Amino acid sequence: MFPTGLPSPNPPPPTQEARPAASDVNTDSSSITNSKKRKINRSEREDIDSISSSPKTHNSSSSSTSQQIQKKLRFEDSVDFIGLDVKMAEESSSASCSSNKTKTVFLAGVVGHHANGLTKTAGSTTFSSSKPGAAKKLVIKNFKEKPKLPENYTHETWQKLKEAVEAIQNSTSIKYNLEELYQAVENLCSHKISARLYKQLRVVCEDHIKAQIDQFREYPFLTLFLKKIDNCWQDHCRQMIMIRSIFLFLDRTYVLQNSMLPSIWDMGLELFRFYIISDMKVQSKTIYGILLLIERERSGETIDRSLLRSLLSINSFNDTQCSPQVIYPSRKHYLHHVNKRLEEEADRVITYLDQKYKGLAFQKPMSLNHLLDENRIQDLCLLYQLFSRVRGGVLVLLQHWIEYIKAFGSTIVINPEKDKTMVQELLDFKDKVDHIIDICFIKNEKFVNAMKEAFETFINKRPNKPAELIAKHVDSKLRAGNKEATDEELEKMLDKIMIIFRFIYGKDVFEAFYKKDLAKRLLVGKSASVDAEKSMLSKLKHECGAAFTSKLEGMFKDMELSKDIMVQFKQCQNIPGNIELTVNILTMGYWPTYIPMEVHLPAEMVRLQEIFKTFYLGKHSGRKLQWQSTLGHCVLKAEFKEGKKELQVSLFQTLVLLMFNEGEEFTLEEIKLATGIEDGELRRTLQSLACGKARVIHKVPKSKDVEDGDKFSCNDDFKHKLFRIKINQIQMKETVEEQASTTERVYQDRQYQIDAAIVRIMKMRKTLSHNLLVSEVYNQLKFPVKPADLKKRIESLIDRDYMERDKENPNQYNYVA
Repeated sequence: MFPTGLPSPNPPPPTQEARPAASDVNTDSSSITNSKKRKINRSEREDIDSISSSPKTHNSSSSSTSQQIQKKLRFEDSVDFIGLDVKMAEESSSASCSSNKTKTVFLAGVVGHHANGLTKTAGSTTFSSSKPGAAKKLVIKNFKEKPKLPENYTHETWQKLKEAVEAIQNSTSIKYNLEELYQAVENLCSHKISARLYKQLRVVCEDHIKAQIDQFREYPFLTLFLKKIDNCWQDHCRQMIMIRSIFLFLDRTYVLQNSMLPSIWDMGLELFRFYIISDMKVQSKTIYGILLLIERERSGETIDRSLLRSLLSINSFNDTQCSPQVIYPSRKHYLHHVNKRLEEEADRVITYLDQKYKGLAFQKPMSLNHLLDENRIQDLCLLYQLFSRVRGGVLVLLQHWIEYIKAFGSTIVINPEKDKTMVQELLDFKDKVDHIIDICFIKNEKFVNAMKEAFETFINKRPNKPAELIAKHVDSKLRAGNKEATDEELEKMLDKIMIIFRFIYGKDVFEAFYKKDLAKRLLVGKSASVDAEKSMLSKLKHECGAAFTSKLEGMFKDMELSKDIMVQFKQCQNIPGNIELTVNILTMGYWPTYIPMEVHLPAEMVRLQEIFKTFYLGKHSGRKLQWQSTLGHCVLKAEFKEGKKELQVSLFQTLVLLMFNEGEEFTLEEIKLATGIEDGELRRTLQSLACGKARVIHKVPKSKDVEDGDKFSCNDDFKHKLFRIKINQIQMKETVEEQASTTERVYQDRQYQIDAAIVRIMKMRKTLSHNLLVSEVYNQLKFPVKPADLKKRIESLIDRDYMERDKENPNQYNYVA
């Protein structure tokens, strides 16, 4: 950059010579005469005369102030006023002057052709006699005539500039000062010669570039040719930077105000592109050289990368012709080229290879499915990077990704043989695809959303079963004795299960089976951790809302209240005998429905039940107690030949084992008659005691199943390494009847929800067509319903007079108030 405030050329001499401001100036006037000389035009002289009158007049008008100390004012600081540089004079006087000496005011500054004169206003005649510190008014006036450039100034200045430009282009020294050249450009632009100056500069640059083209057309050696092109380009850029620095004022004023004109830098690039890069011979040879350098590097040779980069930057300016040939080959030609290469390769296989090797030459390439099945992370990363380079390639990869997830997931869900491992396989598969998305697909949001949609699609292809199995999987992880994971690992596992849970539609099925299993864990004392149970409960509440978990929370409240009631019962009652009774009071609305079973309890147990019943009803009047023996459990003290043992058994197992205190051997029919246990439950109970790991009774004949006529006796030789032995695991196992009952209750609850939704819609709409009613019911329900089942519910509501068919249009329903 160059300074902008340089001195301008001297203006033409004025018609009259300026005279001094006062003829009787002594020492002060001589000091000013020694300073820089200046010429004052008529207007300036008149202004000064108005300020500095003759000594006699001044003395007569200011005789009262002649004795004061005279001051000499010198205006040295430049004041920018309306774009003009102004030098102002300051009053001064010498302390040694006598009282009769006059006061003189000077204009002591260099005034250029654009400087303004100084004058006093008419009302300020007392300027010289004003008191020290008083305000002083100065008025600045413009020139009365516009200054003109000297003759031949334009021509001479352009010759200087032209010589400087040619010196830069020829890499020789410049005769003139750069500051002087810059000021010359500014002076020409200030006098509206910018357009001619721009055209003249373009012509000089154009002539220089034209002269360069001939040296490239017949250059023999390719490598030297490329270096020559590069050197020419580098020199041209350096020259244009220097030229633009000199003509910067032109570039920032005239060119900037004319949007149709390119800047000086762009003008240089345009000329270089038009005359050198776009020349057909230079262009073809340059492109060939670039491709040759790239091919050599691919072959392993060492090349000058900086040269290649520079050549490509040169070609980037010729984007209409050159760059597309280098970077973007024709799609049509590319496809033909690929097809031709494949045909040539097939011909080579037929010609050169034996028959047994021909099949190996064109094997099908490994598909995305193979890469995903084998979990080839590096190859998948490379595949994603390559597809990302192609327009639309990621969408193609995304579509195959969705198809793979649906296909692989369906094989897990639909196959009934995989029911035992379904949930764990789903969790492993989810971890696998998450890892691939994070590492290979760089957490692309499209792949994440596609994965969620694919999971939701395949996991609901088999209605209800995934929800049931997820509930059972959670039960297996929350049971006591599950030592597979620590508390932190269990928490992470529950979080993963909740992710799978989000995808299923039949969440009511999950709730039913989860509630049944939770009841067993709480009542039988098989829960691994209350904290883990409540953590799972909070996750379900956050996912499905408070209504979903209200009954489950009620189950925990019942268990806590039961503990408090038992503390009060033991404090208030004297319990006879050595039996310790523990009762859990359950609210029927919270817990699963259990079929009551009347069994024959020992007299001691019956007496304890009556004592507790009297105690509880005495505290809570109006309530009814119903004993549920299905989930009762006991701890029996047994004595064998090896020693004493404690057996943790169910209530049904307790009734069977207590019979052997009265006799040595009993048949199936005798045990059934004495205990009153239902036949199927009794067979399961005897099987657990006689055919399990801890066989505390013998069965004759020996077999896995209990048949009619089998006889049972006590195993006095029973041995076990533990003192307390748990034999009541049978209570935790789900029977086929129990599963069917739970599923049936879910379907029954769904019918109630469907009925409620239909009545709610019809009550609001009053009249509705069949299709619209079905559509709105589907929107309100959170579980899948078959159209045939929905039609049955509509017919049921018509039969029960909740709604009726329209008499004129059978396809329309009316609400019955």
